[in-house]
Amino acid sequence: MIKEATHSATEVLSQPTKWLGMYSEFITKNSSAVSQIESALRSLTYIIPGRYRESEIASESLHCGVQCLSLYHDSLLAKAMAQMPGTRRQPLTPHHRYTRFWTEKSPTYKRIATVLQMIQYTELLWEMAAKRKGEKMRWRVVVLLEIIKAICRLLLLRLTNSRPLLSPPLPQREIDPSSLEDSSASANGMDTPPSERAVEAENWTMPRTGLSMPSLPDTSDISSYLLSKVLTADDIKPPKALLHRVSGKGELAEALYILRPVAYALAMQHFSGDRKSWRPWLIGVSIEYGARQLAKKDFQERLAGGLRGLTGLEREELKKRAWALGWWTMRGAFYENITKSWIHAITRKLKSKPLLDIAGGVIEDYEFLWDQYYFSTTTL
Repeated sequence: MIKEATHSATEVLSQPTKWLGMYSEFITKNSSAVSQIESALRSLTYIIPGRYRESEIASESLHCGVQCLSLYHDSLLAKAMAQMPGTRRQPLTPHHRYTRFWTEKSPTYKRIATVLQMIQYTELLWEMAAKRKGEKMRWRVVVLLEIIKAICRLLLLRLTNSRPLLSPPLPQREIDPSSLEDSSASANGMDTPPSERAVEAENWTMPRTGLSMPSLPDTSDISSYLLSKVLTADDIKPPKALLHRVSGKGELAEALYILRPVAYALAMQHFSGDRKSWRPWLIGVSIEYGARQLAKKDFQERLAGGLRGLTGLEREELKKRAWALGWWTMRGAFYENITKSWIHAITRKLKSKPLLDIAGGVIEDYEFLWDQYYFSTTTL
């Protein structure tokens, strides 16, 4: 009896692991279809916000679910690619190389970055739920989430030996689903027809020497083919060298950049009764702009060649942060006093025109989120 009970308990406990294994295998074998479904659901959640005033939590819950599930799928596909050395690999971007290096080197980095990514995916949903409890509860939740995110980023800054943070902090999906599915099928002994990309990438083996020759590119695409074979300085650098370490002014600039959302959220909480007050907006934009200028000055003084000595990944991150500054036109007093009237004028003009009326409706739907929620325009 005891042996039977133990055996039954072991079977019950092994079921979740078995189901997860089956799910992982299904995702690997059908990665193309899964990616298409994720994209379709994500597009749907971008279209419906604000359309039904009482269902914003439901639509945001769907969006959060898709994003979190995609994050899990990324980890499954990355593991599958690592276990299949015969699969065709496309060149990885510097962002992917750098973030993958730290996630593989430091399990702590991976856990903290995952927590940070999960908070970013779900923060608007938390705010929506808190808003139903009242404005005080809403701002408490907003400030708390910003503090947690800032702590995570400061820890990542420490773990990477004072290197600037990247957004997002985890590797993105850079996998050719067709090659993964072809490899998975061949590994299981299945005789499936290869995809068009797989046929193009197939190498020709010379009968006498046994050496392989790569397939020739299309005649209309020779330039891009040759450029893809050229190695840049960043391609041969070790991953951790893709970002320079910061110190002194640079470290202060990064800390200010990380703490800016906390300062802005606290100011918004304090002046929440006056949405048209310029003080919170000026505090937030001044800190972010000041941190950017301080970081550029540090690079100019410390690197050989100044800003021309930046790596491609550093230029890309600075460009992202420059675009993020534009979102200040959609926040706080600037939005309430200036941008909102512009949006109303644009939507009124679009309403009287065929087809463009649809775009005006979508803008109006998003306006509901911009009006009501802090996290709808956050960039960090």
